[in-house]
Amino acid sequence: MNKSKYKRVLLKISGETFCKPGEFGIDGDQLNSIAERILSIARLGADVGVVVGAGNILRGKAFSANSDIPRNTADYMGMLATIINACAIQEVLEKLGQPTRVMSAIEVSAICEKFIRRRAIRHFEKSRVVILAGGTGNPFFTTDTCVALRASELDADLVIKATKVDGVYSADPMTNPDAEFFDHLSYDEVMQRNLRVMDQSAVSLCRENNIPIIVLNIFKEGNITKAICGEKVGTLIN
Repeated sequence: MNKSKYKRVLLKISGETFCKPGEFGIDGDQLNSIAERILSIARLGADVGVVVGAGNILRGKAFSANSDIPRNTADYMGMLATIINACAIQEVLEKLGQPTRVMSAIEVSAICEKFIRRRAIRHFEKSRVVILAGGTGNPFFTTDTCVALRASELDADLVIKATKVDGVYSADPMTNPDAEFFDHLSYDEVMQRNLRVMDQSAVSLCRENNIPIIVLNIFKEGNITKAICGEKVGTLIN
């Protein structure tokens, strides 16, 4: 039986993976697919933390730019949207038999716990998947920065950025068929080339704490399992 190469993994899931391409909200089939992928990691023996985005509901920066809502308020609205996604994933995972806790950087005590590092580690020790919602708890920071921050705080061995594309390209492969695919990059190369795979602050934080990043397609069967077991898949940044 395959076993995880890593002790503790943080998985970043963008909000767009919760809905069908070009749509918004939460799609039941997409939700089940994501939950099954998370469960596949947990069954390999790794501690699993999940950071969720909320682009399927609201993006603070874009919403502020197209409305009279100030950026800080719009960002808090986006943080609340991540809690909606987190609770949805929690319910599906628990129906699949996987104990799960939602921990948020902003307090919504009726439906989730406040993020406390020691408590999160205790959940890992009890083999619970920990879903990290509410971003960093501060406006002007993305969920990319959140996953790098939480990975650093929780002593993670690996960050996986789950996307709908196969890894990192020189340009958007959806609009540019000549975009070059990278199977390996250094942290410095990502920042120097200004590759928009993650915020530069997130890449920098992972570099400082020597946490490798794998960017992969979450919906390609077996991708996450291969990555966790140390097989080559997607783009490795280290």
